[in-house]
Amino acid sequence: MGGAYFSNAGVFLIDSLFGLYIAAVLLRLLFQVVRADFYNPLCQAIVTVTNPVLRPLRRYIPALGNIDTASVLLIFALQLLNTLLVAMVVGVNPSIAGLVVVAIAEVAHKTVWIFMGAVIVQIVLSWVSPGGYNPVMGVIQSLAEPLLRPARRVLPALGGLDFSPMLVVIGLNLFLMLVVAPLRDAGYSLL
Repeated sequence: MGGAYFSNAGVFLIDSLFGLYIAAVLLRLLFQVVRADFYNPLCQAIVTVTNPVLRPLRRYIPALGNIDTASVLLIFALQLLNTLLVAMVVGVNPSIAGLVVVAIAEVAHKTVWIFMGAVIVQIVLSWVSPGGYNPVMGVIQSLAEPLLRPARRVLPALGGLDFSPMLVVIGLNLFLMLVVAPLRDAGYSLL
């Protein structure tokens, strides 16, 4: 009976530690893709945290166009290790196919949540400090704009109110429900 508490605590610790570092590397990758201002203090903090692992990897893994392949492989490898460790703590002997599918689903889940968080934070900051600027807001805008721009074409502002963030959040939630959740379930069935 007490073993379940320890395994739950172990899963929580593994997911928390790996999740934070995966999020940092994922943010760095997304900042590069959206061409965020890397002189921003938030970007500099992310670079400082991720450089010790990414710098050596980049010597051996070249980038493909705008995509930092070393970051992509590091994210995927960390998520695979995270999934493997969680399976071991829970007492499951996982298959490689299951680990790969679950890792892909988890990375997609984290990516969607980063974008959703950027949109929601941008909404809140626009209410609290409309027209204001701070370095964090600039990075958040650069993350959210690639999603908001097409949504604004579909749903223009009505009476001065911009409903495009609501459309983006709904779309991201639908993606989580219709793509990521079935993918994750398929991966868990393969474990």
